[in-house]
Amino acid sequence: MNHKIKSVAVYCGHQFGNNPEYARAARKVGELLAKNKMTLVFGGGNVGLMGAVSRAALENGGNVIGISTEHVISIQEPAHRDTNIKIVEGLSARKEEMFDLSDAFVILPGGIGTLDEMTDILTKQQVGESCKPIYILNTAKYWEIFGQIMTHMQEEGFINCEKDYTFDYNLHVVNTPEELIKKLLDGNDLVTTC
Repeated sequence: MNHKIKSVAVYCGHQFGNNPEYARAARKVGELLAKNKMTLVFGGGNVGLMGAVSRAALENGGNVIGISTEHVISIQEPAHRDTNIKIVEGLSARKEEMFDLSDAFVILPGGIGTLDEMTDILTKQQVGESCKPIYILNTAKYWEIFGQIMTHMQEEGFINCEKDYTFDYNLHVVNTPEELIKKLLDGNDLVTTC
């Protein structure tokens, strides 16, 4: 299979959250990435949604790369003995390494860390440092409130966009893992210049 997106960073919670659909979707994302020969780049932890997506990718023969720090490893162990875990200095270096290793980004439900990772990439897009696509998997409508916040920032003049913020940012909202993998495989969201 020849597709343009070969590696995908998945950002998600180190908790499972309260809705079992979050874990089900995370496992399906890991499975689909592996079955479609896309490398999973993730935060390295064996906990919560992060552990669920990486275990599913490994169980389906996927290539998985974890990026972590000594501090994070001390509070959440690496995901799997067969996982390549690269240790970097600090969270900023972790985000940069994950960014560099990935052709696209998938955002699953998560907390402050996930939000930080997503907005970091959006900021890179805003200032022209990145054109790499971001896919928000809106499992059980988890990220709808984020869309409302983005719309509010645009309406209040803090995000300058021609139309809707999703047009000016390479940002795509999908509702199922199957819809996500279809968009990743078609490669239509890859752009060569910002």
